[in-house]
Amino acid sequence: MSTRISGRRRTARRRTAFAATAAALLPLALTACGSGDSGSGKDGKDGKDGTKTAAAPGFPYTVDNCGVKTTYQAPPKRAVTMNQHVTEVMLELGLEKSLVGTAYLDDKVLPRYQKAYDAIPVVAKEYPSKEKLLATNPDFVYGGYASAFEAKDGRTRDELKKAGIDTRLNLEYCTEKRTTLDDVYREIDEIGRTFGVADRAQKWIADSRASVAKTTAELKKTQSAPVPVFVYDSGDKTAFTVGGKGIGNELITRAGGRNVFADIPKSFGDATWEQVVARKPEVIVIYDYGSTSLEQKKQKLLKDPALKDVPAIRNQRFAVLPLSDAVLGVRAPDAIAKLAPQITR
Repeated sequence: MSTRISGRRRTARRRTAFAATAAALLPLALTACGSGDSGSGKDGKDGKDGTKTAAAPGFPYTVDNCGVKTTYQAPPKRAVTMNQHVTEVMLELGLEKSLVGTAYLDDKVLPRYQKAYDAIPVVAKEYPSKEKLLATNPDFVYGGYASAFEAKDGRTRDELKKAGIDTRLNLEYCTEKRTTLDDVYREIDEIGRTFGVADRAQKWIADSRASVAKTTAELKKTQSAPVPVFVYDSGDKTAFTVGGKGIGNELITRAGGRNVFADIPKSFGDATWEQVVARKPEVIVIYDYGSTSLEQKKQKLLKDPALKDVPAIRNQRFAVLPLSDAVLGVRAPDAIAKLAPQITR
């Protein structure tokens, strides 16, 4: 189990001034980006010649993310992403040129992102130290899990704010309610607005809604009742599984399943093997990632005598998702389409 996955259980420098000197020399009819560290209003800020530069379209933009309210006068220019799924959000929206660093892959980025990803410096294999992070001179840090802003590592959002760095945490890890696809759409929308590419975000959202609607319509034609599903992430003495709060539960529901541990009030949590037996899942979804291979996980389940009477084990009904498919990010609509035939076959 990676330390970042464990982080689900436990839950740089002053922003470089963005000079608008060149823009100030242009006619006011042209749109220019304002400074990222000043409080200029809708009319822009004063140029050196005393004129006003126009604000970038959609700015100023204010967003409340997990209780942290931030007003952006212009898109961030030096972003660092920590965790694969938020890196992929940026790449899906064509924002690789805004990235000065990435950290922490769960598995592999999608092939369509590979070229763009390869051009971005990897700050650390897992989470970077505060010093390494600050050395990239970011103006924005985007974390996928709460552990990205770990207090013991000096990377809290408050600490980074003191260094002049804006931050964002993926919505799955800062909501008290159950995570749904609406949170996925909101995540993409807010990143699109933050980086001045709202049109790209809206196109992705529209396409994704259409994809999910298609999967839902197909399920209605063939399925009468949800299939009981147990998600096996990892674990020996206990089963680390998907609870009812996170996007993993939503993916199962949308794909025609019923999460047998939806009563766990967290995105992820531990269940006893006795509970797994008692709840009789008909399908086991295995999250594929990390140093323990998919086949090793499958054999661990098949060879456990205590599980021999579980319907999914008896009938060897397994479904597979890469971990990066099962978190709140741009893979969610495709993950539903991928999971549905595995659950309902």
